[in-house]
Amino acid sequence: MPIPFIDLQAQRARLGQPLEDAILKVVRSGAYVMGPEIGQFEKALGEFGQAPFVLSCGSGTEALQLPLMAWGIGPGDAVFCPSFTFAATAEVMPLVGASPVFVDILEDTYNLDPAKLDAAIEAVKAAGELTPKAIIAVDLFGQPADYPAIATVARKHGLKLIADSAQGFGCALNGQHPIHWADVATTSFFPAKPLGCYGDGGAVLSKDAGFHDLLVSLRVHGQAVKSDIEGRTFDHDPKYLNMRIGMNSRMDTIQAAVLLQKLTIFADEIESRNKVAARYAEQLGDVVKVPKVIEGGVSVWAQYTIETDDRDGLIAHLKGQAIPTAVYYPIPIHRQDVYSKYPAPGGLPVTDAKAKVVMSLPMHPYLSETDQDQITAAIRAFVKRNG
Repeated sequence: MPIPFIDLQAQRARLGQPLEDAILKVVRSGAYVMGPEIGQFEKALGEFGQAPFVLSCGSGTEALQLPLMAWGIGPGDAVFCPSFTFAATAEVMPLVGASPVFVDILEDTYNLDPAKLDAAIEAVKAAGELTPKAIIAVDLFGQPADYPAIATVARKHGLKLIADSAQGFGCALNGQHPIHWADVATTSFFPAKPLGCYGDGGAVLSKDAGFHDLLVSLRVHGQAVKSDIEGRTFDHDPKYLNMRIGMNSRMDTIQAAVLLQKLTIFADEIESRNKVAARYAEQLGDVVKVPKVIEGGVSVWAQYTIETDDRDGLIAHLKGQAIPTAVYYPIPIHRQDVYSKYPAPGGLPVTDAKAKVVMSLPMHPYLSETDQDQITAAIRAFVKRNG
């Protein structure tokens, strides 16, 4: 039997009948959009993620776009982000008319380099063509970025800070989730994420009630919220009183029902992921470069990413033994034609170098020791034969 890269069926079997009952309850209720499970899930997610306000939405991409819209970020504005990430991180800037500015990453964690971030902001200010407005730090592969340092840079320049936790929801640094430092944290519930649903979905975690209300409005076509209606006479459904330009970014109720069930085992799954990661490091640390987690950090291990100079050879070797792999990311965003016109002050040498050597191995909470031993033995055999 091939080894699965991510084993969602093992998780589904563990959740069992209560998961199926939760889905069927929504089907029978008829409340397919914005049903009661939405509010229940938002509350539960906030409790887990240390955030007083949570807005569920249609995808992780829209979770990033909504705060930019709420802050009025648009043409002529700059938002700083890494290039070594999925395209959605940078995609939202052009969607609101703003410009991404690409910043290099740290050698060890692959996350945003605070020193290079500060230098990039200074360079954009000096050029005078764009107005710096915000930073999007990414919790790549499941571990937190260096938020104390990045938040210091954000405060120095008066910029908003988004923690893009699409891969890293549940990660922590010194016991704190990214929202402790960021203005907002966003996540994706794409099925392959550590906390994934059975379709698409996302969420925005925030700390300000007024800002949250604005997100609520933007999520549903700019509908009126309580603060908009105060002092007005409007007896109809507030979704028909449109106060601003918004979008349709509602999460399906079934997805909230699925996620409520998954949250009950999420902490245990994070612990299991860390055990799998520790075994990988123990068995592979002397033959390939294994991941390093930031000091004081807890990763949720969305991916387990190693480095090797003969990536293509190792991938082919593992494929021949029915062991799947993936490359995140073979072409950094700034090297994609559609994004090549955007600034990258000082260049991105670390990003370019890492894109040539990284590869990810099967990683999920249900990876058996037998399967993991098969994976690591195959890697060790390849390195020994070609070393």
